[in-house]
Amino acid sequence: MAQSEGSSKRSSAAGGWGALKSCGKHLLGSRAPLTGARALLKANQPDGFDCPGCAWGDPEHGSSFEFCENGVKAVSWEATDNRTPPSFFAKHTLTELRGWSDYALEGQGRLTHPMRYDAASDRYLPVSWDDAFAEIGATLRSLDSPNQAEFYTSGRASNEAAYLYQLFARAYGTNNFPDCSNMCHEASGVALGEAIGVGKGTVLLEDFEKADAIFCVGQNPGTNHPRMLGDLRRAAERGAKVVVLNPVRERGLERFADPQNTVEMLRGASRPIASHYLQPRSGGDMAAFRGIAKIVFERDGEALAAGRPSLLDRAFLAHHTDGLDAYRAVVEATAWEAILDQSGLTLGEITAMADVYLGAQRVIATWAMGVTQHRHSVATIREIANLLFLRGHIGRPGAGLCPVRGHSNVQGDRTVGINERPPAAFLDSLERHFGLPMPREHGHNVLASIRAMRDGTSKAFIGLGGNFLRATPDTPVVAKALASCRLTVHIATKLNHAHLVPGAVGYLLPCLGRTEIDRNAEGKIQIVTVEDSMSMVHGSGGINKPASKHLRSEIAIIAGMAQATVGSASIDWAGFTADYDRIRDAIAATITGFTGYNTRVRKPRGFMLRNLAAERVFETASGRANFSAASLPIETEHQAAKKTHETFVLQTFRSHDQYNTTIYGLDDRYRGVYGERRVVFAHPDDLAEIRDRLGERVDIVGVHDDGTIRRAEDFRVVPFDMPRGSLAGYYPELNVLVPLSTYGEKSDTPTSKSVLVTLQARAAA
Repeated sequence: MAQSEGSSKRSSAAGGWGALKSCGKHLLGSRAPLTGARALLKANQPDGFDCPGCAWGDPEHGSSFEFCENGVKAVSWEATDNRTPPSFFAKHTLTELRGWSDYALEGQGRLTHPMRYDAASDRYLPVSWDDAFAEIGATLRSLDSPNQAEFYTSGRASNEAAYLYQLFARAYGTNNFPDCSNMCHEASGVALGEAIGVGKGTVLLEDFEKADAIFCVGQNPGTNHPRMLGDLRRAAERGAKVVVLNPVRERGLERFADPQNTVEMLRGASRPIASHYLQPRSGGDMAAFRGIAKIVFERDGEALAAGRPSLLDRAFLAHHTDGLDAYRAVVEATAWEAILDQSGLTLGEITAMADVYLGAQRVIATWAMGVTQHRHSVATIREIANLLFLRGHIGRPGAGLCPVRGHSNVQGDRTVGINERPPAAFLDSLERHFGLPMPREHGHNVLASIRAMRDGTSKAFIGLGGNFLRATPDTPVVAKALASCRLTVHIATKLNHAHLVPGAVGYLLPCLGRTEIDRNAEGKIQIVTVEDSMSMVHGSGGINKPASKHLRSEIAIIAGMAQATVGSASIDWAGFTADYDRIRDAIAATITGFTGYNTRVRKPRGFMLRNLAAERVFETASGRANFSAASLPIETEHQAAKKTHETFVLQTFRSHDQYNTTIYGLDDRYRGVYGERRVVFAHPDDLAEIRDRLGERVDIVGVHDDGTIRRAEDFRVVPFDMPRGSLAGYYPELNVLVPLSTYGEKSDTPTSKSVLVTLQARAAA
């Protein structure tokens, strides 16, 4: 059970002995500890595989092997000896399995055989690969239009698999590419594209070694990308200021004990990370950065009036930016009352951040989904970029913009063409190389695909990895949408809830994991590639024996479906499957930056894709880095919630024992929760009022005027250090409360960090 109030067992620091103990538990729990331990020694190595845990960058120099608890969990999760064979499905109907938890389903282990849904028995039954491909192809060809099919991609797919997938769907005739990026970092891509001309960050991992100040906004590295903690700690140890903005006080951003430091482990010591830890209201980051800019402009004016040099980088602003005057005008017109109310910070706290910013010669701003999953997320990221522009913190060592992606290859998938709004130049390139016309009509993102399936205008869903049902908002709506399809296909390594709502024809196709050896027909070991958050592309080759002789690689499965659907008159799908070098040759021929791909990726640490913005070349319409002069939101969710005493703003996040929708265990060590997940965190003063009014357990009810009742039942409220009026809890359990109809402006990203809810007493059982 979770710890009761007053008996917290929160870790005193991230990492340390708790991390080592957790790693041992997960390795032993896999029932293959030696296999898992051996695999870990090859994680992120030049002759090994890319860790499937996260997208934190690798350095250009030296080894990137670092201790990472989540990497251990991801590897042991995949390398488990547990299996989910056809005999499992013979024992359990899908109706029964829908009552199981996410943890219990994936705990059954690796899928071993291709399976087809049989409605008469409500079970998955074994099927041959050839029969599966034939029926999938026939069903896709029978649709009235290719635009009635949705091709979903998880960010764990390799560059090669993603490229082949988009080629298959476009040869078929659609740009419907709902992608996991649509649910997390779409706002980063949109905002940075507008601001600097490329939807990626501008820093390398080495820049963290040179930065004087790092602003870490809306992210929890200790759970989501633990290797980042080592880089933040090293920065703090050499004197860099680490400024954290996060509504929830996360242990990993406060202190870190390095499990690879023997002396530190023996002494039970740890080192601080954050020099400043600020807790804005959820959704208040734009106002916080607006406040910093307001102080910067005020002090710059004072300096000029006193005859001192400008505090701004006037040369950079004059030669490389556009829109400064309009931005300065809107900043100066923004009242402090609005800034303080929206941010939830004091003037003193914002002034302290401005002091750090002005005192640093090299500044990095890094953020994750605490920034991107709001209605005004694009405007917030533009505001962060605005601040860095003022003193030229773009395109020089130790400075820049750094969105930290979640899935290990979510950035690479977008680079190689997973995009529902593809650039015309990319489609032109595909047409020239393959001699096929490419569809030009923009396709569906995640939210559009859900609506289309719900409304019956899309009739087929193919999922390349992931857990679409549990990752998306409005879970019951998505379940009905998937079940209404004529065809559902899931390419996966383990069973999850998305597989339990098949369409009229439903397939579950098991694939190799990244840690497993992938051989072609001649016995040659194949490698794939990925791109991390710092635009580094490197190879990945598995070392473990496949979990089943019946598994196929993602590439082989995609090629099999494509062959059965569109034929091979123009594209040699079998040739791509036989030798992945051919896929990389096609990527090099159709996508800028990949010249010499096969040679460059086989060098230790791979290579960096050129990022023109990092060179101060901005491919925007103005040819410059663009300031945004957007006003603050008229009203944030917290301001709306304050109008009624009983309304809260809920954010969803991960526990420490999960990665996205994959649940590794039931503990959240850093937050002091053990053995359960149906908890909701609240400020201690709010908790006292809730318990007086409602009791120990509550139902959480959505507040959204669209005629839909959204309820998450039976949660225990626990105290945590966070702003009053805020709640937080785990997804996917709380995704039922996230409305499909609220999303980020310009990004269509679900607003999972700002959901208006009330609490109701839980009826006695």
